[in-house]
Amino acid sequence: MGFNVIQFLTSTRAGCQRFFPRHLLHRIATLALVAFATLLTQTLYVPVVKAESGDRPNILLILTDDQGWGTLGCYGGELVPTPNLDRLAAEGARFSDAYVTSQCTPTRATLLTGQYTARHGLWHVLSWYGYPWARMTEPPFAENYSRQTFTIAKGLREAGYATGIMGKWHLTSNADGNYMGLKPSASQHYGFEFAPEVLTKDAFQAGADRGVDTLTSQAIDFIRRNRERPWFCFLSHHMIHGPVVAPESLVRKYREAGFGDEGPNRAVYLAGLEHIDHSIGRLMSALQEMDEADETLVIFLSDNGGIDQRYAFRDLPETHPPRPKFSPDLREYDNAPLRAGKGSCYEGGIRVPMIVRWPDHVPGGVVIDTPVHAVDILPTVFDLAGAASPANHTLDGRSLRRLLTDGSDPSLESRSLFQYYPFYDLRWGLTPCASIRLGDYKLIEFFGDRVEADGRYIPGHRLELYHLRRDIGETENLAECDPETAEHLRRLLRKWMEDLDARPSLQNPHHDPSRAFRETREKPEWLRHP
Repeated sequence: MGFNVIQFLTSTRAGCQRFFPRHLLHRIATLALVAFATLLTQTLYVPVVKAESGDRPNILLILTDDQGWGTLGCYGGELVPTPNLDRLAAEGARFSDAYVTSQCTPTRATLLTGQYTARHGLWHVLSWYGYPWARMTEPPFAENYSRQTFTIAKGLREAGYATGIMGKWHLTSNADGNYMGLKPSASQHYGFEFAPEVLTKDAFQAGADRGVDTLTSQAIDFIRRNRERPWFCFLSHHMIHGPVVAPESLVRKYREAGFGDEGPNRAVYLAGLEHIDHSIGRLMSALQEMDEADETLVIFLSDNGGIDQRYAFRDLPETHPPRPKFSPDLREYDNAPLRAGKGSCYEGGIRVPMIVRWPDHVPGGVVIDTPVHAVDILPTVFDLAGAASPANHTLDGRSLRRLLTDGSDPSLESRSLFQYYPFYDLRWGLTPCASIRLGDYKLIEFFGDRVEADGRYIPGHRLELYHLRRDIGETENLAECDPETAEHLRRLLRKWMEDLDARPSLQNPHHDPSRAFRETREKPEWLRHP
């Protein structure tokens, strides 16, 4: 027999009226009813127990750091053996044209929100730095991910999933966490029931592994403790971000194979890539051991392209020519056939390896060449998990469910994908720009200056149009010989920016040629109080 709170309050009214006035009694009863209903909701909430195989999957999202498109054997990489990632691809779907943003913070914010950077505002790496005297303006960007912002973890938790995150955070620079990780005390504010203690600096010293083994163990432990519920595990690696370190035994292996300590293709860098593959092997073996492998949707991707080279733009003398040439001070990995690398709007900066495995649902060994974007991860996961986002949280991505299960989805093949970079980061040769990909064509609009492939700085507005199926290396600019396509894509790009109130960079009234390439972490007065 159930307990009827209304009946109880009614039956005790007569006795209570001897001690309380009628109006006060009514208020007490109302408050009691509200309190009881709240308690009842909390008490009777039972986490959704994992359904039988074939229903909602567990979700393992693995994000590596700065791992380039061509570093895996299944993507043509020949320098490092990646048998575990190759097996993941053989048992699932490999995406040839998967896009993220070209740096850490923006991609992470996009994964959590399902939104483009132009919408969520975190298009710049945290914490603040800028080029206030450069030729073009840099619009203000969000400097922390708000606790109130919706996340993929909040939606999955509401749907009954256990939610955990381990590893790199890089979405706040405050008491909640920073580059290193999300603090356990703050994890609930972002939808995560579990976050371990943040790694110490020891994990980043020479001979260590940037926490790969530790984070992998934490992920396995989280999964083991939550097997009675559907779970979402976000394993966010620090590898292969610089300064690169790797276990000494692996570094020695590549030195003995003839690789040195100077790039491209340094011994320590190749060792770090192999160590990532070892982590994937450990994870998949653990899932098999726990009988979770067939019920788990595994998504593997990198947060941006690999580092091909970094420019020593700080070495410019105070009196430099109007069109200086930047020289590299670090080379890591040759991203060929893609152009450029991390931080760039070219394919080497934004196209990454992406593999999705879900046995009995996603056919094994397929290669999907339909362009997709990190904005699609949240809608896909929600579609498969039965989760939902709030009505006031706009999603820019689309579910890839049909593409994964059937191998094609015409609605995805006809859409445009966008990039928005209204700022400078000269270490990567980035100047304010935006881009659009539609079908095989990609257009980049540089708002007021650019850095050429040879490191030369060139002022002036510029459109670049590439046909990526014929020219994956973006070597032949078609903007002048095909102005109609270029202008059509530019109008679509500008319309998208207008719809999201994403401003293009304009001529900077504070431009100072002598300090144009000076990066600072101190905001000038006009940026502190615009």
